[in-house]
Amino acid sequence: MAQYTYLIVNILTIMICFSFSFHPKIRFYRYFGAFLLASVTVGVPFIIWDIWFTARGVWWFDDKYIMGLRIAGLPIEEILFFVCIPFSCVFTHYCLNKFFNWSWAARYNNGITVAGCLLAILSLLKYSNELYTAFTAIVLFLTLIIMNRIVKYNGLGQLTLAYLLLMPGFITVNGVLTGTGLDSPVVNYTPSVITGYRILTIPLEDFAYGYVLVLLNIMVFNAIRGKKTLTIAVHKP
Repeated sequence: MAQYTYLIVNILTIMICFSFSFHPKIRFYRYFGAFLLASVTVGVPFIIWDIWFTARGVWWFDDKYIMGLRIAGLPIEEILFFVCIPFSCVFTHYCLNKFFNWSWAARYNNGITVAGCLLAILSLLKYSNELYTAFTAIVLFLTLIIMNRIVKYNGLGQLTLAYLLLMPGFITVNGVLTGTGLDSPVVNYTPSVITGYRILTIPLEDFAYGYVLVLLNIMVFNAIRGKKTLTIAVHKP
């Protein structure tokens, strides 16, 4: 059974949200196509990043927790991760939008951008030699600048709040993958590429990585399904 550990984590992550997608008051199934397009759009760059880091030995996967099928060096479970985790996050955000008025969170868009960019810059300056830390800091910085200043996405505050609300689930899933409750981690990190600071067994970098993954998936999903929270900045000559 151990070889199905990562697969089971993926299934459990998506199972409840998928079931409730068909609830008559939610009907998220109408947006399965939009979600799949969004998850592929966002997932491909992340998978390329994943392939690169795996090839460089930044992280690797314990064979005893995976089925053994690999694509471009990645376990099939790792590729499914970029569908299952975003599905739960996008579904949760969709439900929050449907049942609650939280437009007030938009007032924090600029503050979140400034705080996130400062954190990214400080991390990059202090940990420029730690590949995972430095690269994640750069991606976080660029994502926030693009969302808030170039694309002018009006839902950054909502997305950040949704990520915080999802944190118990994130810690549970990522905790298992990084070794919480297991004899050894499913995903292992080379010590020299991270700061070494962890919450439970989760490297701090994973929280920024997950944040960017959630932000981009929800933003692209909303854009595809026609939510009017996306405007492109046009500068007149």
